[in-house]
Amino acid sequence: MTHPVGPDSRVTLVDGSGYIFRAFHGLPPLTRKSDGAPIGAVSGFCNMIFKLLADEKDGDQPTHLAVIFDASGPTFRNDIYPAYKANRPPAPEDLVPQFPMIREATRAFGLPSIELPGYEADDLIATYAKQAADKGAKVRILSSDKDLMQLITDKIFLYDPMKDRPMGPEAVLEKFGVAPEQVIDVQSLAGDSTDNVPGAPGIGVKTAAELLGIYGNLETLLDRAHEIKQPKRRETLIQFREQIEISKRLVTLMDDVPVLEHLEHFGVREPDPSILLDFLRKMELRTLTGRVEAGLRRDGYVADKAEHRDTVPVASLASVPTTNPSTDGAPAGQVLIPPAVFTPIDTRGYETISSLARLDDWIARIHSQGYVAFDTETASLNSVSGGLVGLSLAVEPGIACYIPVGHRGAGDLGVTGDLFGGGQDTVAKLPGQLELADVLARLKPILEDDAILKIGQNLKYDVSVMAQHGIAISPIDDTMLMSFALDAGRNSHGMDDLSLRLLAHQPIAFKDVCGTGKSQISFDQVPLERATAYAAEDADVTLRLWHILKPRLVQERSATVYETLERPLVPVIAGMEQAGVKVDVAELSRLSLDFAQRMISLEAQAHEQAGEVFNLGSPKQLGDILFGKMALPGGKKTATGQWATGADALEDLAAQGHELPRTLVDWRTLAKLKSTYTDNLKDAIDATTGRVHTSYNMVGAATGRLSSTDPNLQNIPIRTEEGRRIRRAFVAEPDHVLISADYSQIELRLLAHVGDIPQLKKAFIEGYDIHAMTASEMFGVPLEGMDPMIRRKAKAINFGIIYGISAFGLARQLSIPQGEARDYIATYKQRFPGIQAYMDQMKAMAREKTYVETIFGRRCWVPGIHAKSQAEQAFAERQAINAPLQGAAADIIKRAMIRLPKALKEAGLQARMLLQVHDELVFEAPSSQADATCALVAEVMEKAALPAVALSVPLVVEARAALNWAEAH
Repeated sequence: MTHPVGPDSRVTLVDGSGYIFRAFHGLPPLTRKSDGAPIGAVSGFCNMIFKLLADEKDGDQPTHLAVIFDASGPTFRNDIYPAYKANRPPAPEDLVPQFPMIREATRAFGLPSIELPGYEADDLIATYAKQAADKGAKVRILSSDKDLMQLITDKIFLYDPMKDRPMGPEAVLEKFGVAPEQVIDVQSLAGDSTDNVPGAPGIGVKTAAELLGIYGNLETLLDRAHEIKQPKRRETLIQFREQIEISKRLVTLMDDVPVLEHLEHFGVREPDPSILLDFLRKMELRTLTGRVEAGLRRDGYVADKAEHRDTVPVASLASVPTTNPSTDGAPAGQVLIPPAVFTPIDTRGYETISSLARLDDWIARIHSQGYVAFDTETASLNSVSGGLVGLSLAVEPGIACYIPVGHRGAGDLGVTGDLFGGGQDTVAKLPGQLELADVLARLKPILEDDAILKIGQNLKYDVSVMAQHGIAISPIDDTMLMSFALDAGRNSHGMDDLSLRLLAHQPIAFKDVCGTGKSQISFDQVPLERATAYAAEDADVTLRLWHILKPRLVQERSATVYETLERPLVPVIAGMEQAGVKVDVAELSRLSLDFAQRMISLEAQAHEQAGEVFNLGSPKQLGDILFGKMALPGGKKTATGQWATGADALEDLAAQGHELPRTLVDWRTLAKLKSTYTDNLKDAIDATTGRVHTSYNMVGAATGRLSSTDPNLQNIPIRTEEGRRIRRAFVAEPDHVLISADYSQIELRLLAHVGDIPQLKKAFIEGYDIHAMTASEMFGVPLEGMDPMIRRKAKAINFGIIYGISAFGLARQLSIPQGEARDYIATYKQRFPGIQAYMDQMKAMAREKTYVETIFGRRCWVPGIHAKSQAEQAFAERQAINAPLQGAAADIIKRAMIRLPKALKEAGLQARMLLQVHDELVFEAPSSQADATCALVAEVMEKAALPAVALSVPLVVEARAALNWAEAH
């Protein structure tokens, strides 16, 4: 049956290939229970099509709809340019068998599945869009593909399902800096590395738009290229004209493809219920099957017998809530996600709270419900001194509010009293806001109520903010940490990324509210209506994510890691960040001056060694001297044509005895220490507390290790004199000491336990020097009177083996030939066979499950284990070997950190935990309690694995007190 297309028609063209890859890469892997076949992309695709049909409103419902796919094999563009898309890797192995299933799914939903060998989906979309527009129809293309922007007209627009927004000429201008009709010209110049479209070397989108703004179009630009004043641009356009013209042929979409199916055949029709349900059941997508059946029954259908009608009205799908794709195929008895979680997000429905009576209504709702999503907004990103501007709450998906307390309006110079509670005067508040003290007085009881769960994203920040106002938030659930416990190593955990991946919703960006660069404003200057949309959306999205992630913790056996390692650490880390650490400004100034003077001396030395004056910070000048003028060995050029002069290259040359590279390495080391620490630490001192407050990232490493930023206090060198001098600048307050408590060789001890290696276990149990013992085992030398160089070799192998060190890496570290290093590693594995067995076991586990586990059950995902590249696979194998050890070490120190505040308090000790640096904890304690604190801290840390894991080797902690960090370590 045909449906003519005319001015009243609304044609929707779905970029099916984009849907497929979004479904595959945006969701966890999923297999069919009956036969193990991969169906993750099928599940995601079906749910997106289901959502598309369910979201169509009567006034916007398309009259014609089709799903367009890329056909397999080369296209006409490969005839034009054989290298077109040559850089693209093949489709993942577990996606390939899902392609035909997805075509079948499309047809099961009653939609045309369109593809044509020799052409890309974009060409078919361009052809159908032009045909429809020529007939006067309105055309909507569902895709986030920038290449389709060239099609936008007054009749044709793109709708980005990722960002849930239409894209017209304004979006094109924002993306390319030109109108839609000039997109092709911009792409011809800028090229596309993803598709291997060459373009003009060195000309990007911004420059291309600038040139086209002057010359109008590509042909005129190329014809008049000799007029361009900038030599590099002029020469590029002249030299690469043919390449640019080829690029234009590649990026221009064909709008006259000889299509086999005609527009008139795309008329929207209702799916056959028996076909649709049979397909969903065959795929074992139980949740979606149930929702379709529910919709059928609601509209008078018998779901299991389609005798009443032949088709399912699209309208009936609209009455059925969409679902999370990851729940399909899950075990029976799972916790179902509330359907409202997947309803479209509309920020216009959020409420701005401007009266205490209305706030009381919300508080009553929270009391009756027992949980609330909670977020804070501050005037800066500093949780210690940022200043509270507002708070947002969400109780159900779509039901959220914002409570402004500190908005003052841009450019308002009126002065009032103490707005932020920090003692400073501030500009006048905008009207329509409540007093901070009144709001906090009402919220404090629920935020501290043990019967009400507080849900947040990165709650550590909000816990710290509220602590400034005397509020201890508890109990909590943190969606960022839930995601981390589930997917560390394979997905990111920021709210925007989670929202896109799990809700297919792009939240309002901070830059869209506050701007960027010099024009950026602080959040307290944002108008209340805009602030409400942004802040309340954060709470709403967080609540929806919680509904999705919470059930997965139990289903995927990650609840213990989250509940015993991640969530309890939040208030501990927040407390450490609030405490900060004192630094000696005078000592930092002395170090800065000393480093500067030594850098000047090294610079002069480098100039003398090079025989000319040059900029030590210029990679180009440096490369030209080292590998051009001096012709040193091993020179390699980067993709930009410059010599590679990174740290590895210079270290290699320095190890070979070349003087200039050694001087450059020393100069760079001092420059980095000076800029990162001795200069910047002074600027990082908080004006209110007089201390440096680092921020800990709890989801930075797949192994669970914490990282430190703003400033980074974990990368200060330990073994160099310069690093020790910087640590001397970290000092205790008067009548106090700093205590450093450090696990001794914890990862080697864990290797001995996990790998069940008798020699290593014996050495640790009996307290031997582990490196001397290893040297004795490997090289057959007695422990007494051992040559320090032999011990050094054993030490390098001991620590290197944890990271899967190669012969090349060991040779470089010990300055020995690779053959000798290879023999060392072989001897080591021969003497300690359990190590090779452990390595093989971890690599096998990674290949089978795509993750490895610590002894505490933390999953560390290593998706690179299935990469096509051997280099990527080798790196993933090293990850698989190291992650269970480094991850277990991180788990142990986290367990200690969680227990220590309570243990110190119960012992009557006033010590505060300040820093965590890998295997070390730093405390500040009254001098009179130094010995007792050292003893207690060491005891708690040494027993941290218990009772969960009884290690077969002892953990040993060295705790020392001193007036500064260097002397305590």
